[in-house]
Parts: sequence; structure tokens; C-alpha cells
Amino acid sequence: MSDAVQSGPAALPAPSALPPLDELLSVARVVALPLATRFRGIDVREALLLRGPVGWTEFSPFAEYDDAEAATWLAAALDFGWSDVGAGDPDLLVLRRDRIPVNATMPAVDADRVAEVLARYDGCRTVKVKVAERGQTLADDVARVRAVRAAIGPEGRIRLDANGGWNIDEAEHAAHELAPFDLEYLEQPCATVPELAELRSRLHDWDLPIAADESVRKAEDPIAVVREGAADLVVVKAQPLGGVRAALRIVAEAGVPAVVSSALDTSVGLAMGAHLAAALPELDFDCGLGTASLLAADVTRDPLRAEGGSIPVRRVDVDAGLVDAHAAAPERDAWWRARLARCHAELERRAVAASSADTGEIAADTAEADHRGHPQRAASAEQYPRQGEGRA
Repeated sequence: MSDAVQSGPAALPAPSALPPLDELLSVARVVALPLATRFRGIDVREALLLRGPVGWTEFSPFAEYDDAEAATWLAAALDFGWSDVGAGDPDLLVLRRDRIPVNATMPAVDADRVAEVLARYDGCRTVKVKVAERGQTLADDVARVRAVRAAIGPEGRIRLDANGGWNIDEAEHAAHELAPFDLEYLEQPCATVPELAELRSRLHDWDLPIAADESVRKAEDPIAVVREGAADLVVVKAQPLGGVRAALRIVAEAGVPAVVSSALDTSVGLAMGAHLAAALPELDFDCGLGTASLLAADVTRDPLRAEGGSIPVRRVDVDAGLVDAHAAAPERDAWWRARLARCHAELERRAVAASSADTGEIAADTAEADHRGHPQRAASAEQYPRQGEGRA
């Protein structure tokens, strides 16, 4: 696959088998990028970059995530960087668009800093505003949202993201206080699916959709939030969900509109998200893929920053000089490499478990076919290679 999306329909290649750990360690680079604005309580974003056969890819689960959760991020990285291109491959995914409309992201800054932050997002007419920040009040949120509305005017769109920071009563009260600012939707106002369902019921007569983020990407069953009537739309992120294909399957099964977003990725990770957005059959909302503007430094000379309110769908060329300039400290480099090794072992374990389950299914199917006098085997263990994506 070329680094640029060609004119006309393009495609993503099918996933390849899990690469050896030694191969991954040999092509790994760990960076520590300063942020332009404090976000999620951090001032520096660390990421492990991998140069795969197809191109650069990113493994950057946040430090507090355990290995089981982080391994799914590694599956996404391998899916994006180690996929094989096969001529006539039936698993190729069509990329339906070559540019992705993106929103600006407003951290939980004071209202007097809103204009400064928005200036980094060229042409963006949708703003996601962080609210319910620990240590702040609803009055802080109202002031921030008011400043955003004043800056973008009545035609701009505002969505709020509480990251599960409110209980039901707090969320209902906040919705009433913030509704005059004409909100597009409210993202993850409460932490649990039952809370979201109750809040959605209370806001039934309001034209304020509820979007689920953490209840999708951190759940064993990412569709439960929709099945329980707790969300009007889902937020999907390629890395936390195990890759582009895994996220596409979740969107298809959810059956509700989807918003593609990111996890404060470098431009390499944002490229993965852009490919996800490009592959969706429908893209009704601006995507949260403009967050390169939150970084004070990146790993490429041509970062995926918003231009005219959108970013291109392309792979990113990593600049060796920038990677060297922002290389993580030796102890952090070692920490990330050890984490990579543990997550690789977790993916191997999942692959073995999946292979064993598949073998059992094949044996059962064969026995049933033999019993019916049809000895043909519909499948074999060889049809279930150990994938980087596994069945996470």
C-alpha cells in the first residue's frame, strides 16, 4: 500500500500473523513529546513507534493501563504496520474518503485561554470541550463553554466530554445549565452503563444525544451500552479497540452512528484513526482526530494537523531527527520495551487460546458432518492463523 491514498477507491490490507518479539524490539523507538497544553493530567505524551513492513505504526496506551488492556493497543499497532498487501485479497477494506473532517479539542482550560487554543485548529467548526475536570466546578465548565460559543458563533457545533466524571444527578443538572449553548451531544457524562441509561431516560424529552466512549473501549462487551439503551451514538478509537477492522466490526454491530476519535496520539497514531474514519460506510460527525494541535512537538515534519477543518488520509513519514530529539529517557525507553514484551506475550496467549477454541469447533463440526454422512470439512485449523489482532 502506498503512503498516500490514491484517487478513486483505495483499500486497507488484510492483517498478517503476529510478528516475533525480536523483530518488534529491533524497530521500536520510544519518544516523549511535550504538550502545548496540559491534558488528562499530563504534560508529556510518551509513545512507542514501530516501523513495520507497511509503514510506521504506534503503540501508546497510557501508563496506568494494565497489560491486558494495553495488549489490545499492540494488536492495533501490528494490524496497521504489519498487514500484508495481497493482490485480489477479498479482505481488503475500501477507503471511501481521502480527507476527514475533524473537531477542535478544548482541554479544561480557563475561559480566557479558549481563543488561544482554538487558534491552533485551522478551519474547525466543531469543538469538543472537556468538562467535569477533577478540582474544577460546573461554573468553570459553563464559563469555558460560553467562551467557546462566543468564539465560534451560532453556526459552530459544541460537544461536551465529561469522561465519566459526573453521577446521574450531577450530569442532569449540568445538562440543564449547559443546554442553552446548543450542544451537539454529551459524551460519557457518567461512568457506568446503568447510569448512562438512567440519564438518557431523564433527558428523553431533550434534544441532547448521549455518546459512549469509555463504555465502548474499556468494556468486555463494547455493544452492551447500545443494547441497554444507554447511548445514541458510539465513540470509536482504533488503538484501544484493537485496530481498524476491530473498530469497524463494533460500529457495524452497534447499529448507531459513530464518531471516530483518538487518544492523544502522535501523527502516526492519528493516521491509523484517519484510515478508520475513511473506511466507515457513513461519517456523520466531525472526528476527534485533530489532536496533533495539542502537541508542542511531533515525530514528523508534516504532522496531521487540521487544515481547512480536515486532515488527509495517509501514512506518516517519521523523521529520524525529531525522534532523536524527543527520545525518551533511558529508563522510560526500557519501561516501554518491557511493556511491549509483556503485551506481545499476552497476544501470543490469546492466539493460542483462539486456535484451541477453533480446533474444538472444527472437530465438533467434522463429527457432526461425519454423522450426517458428509465427511467434507468446512474449515481447518490452517484457516485460523494466529493474528496480531487475535480475538481481543
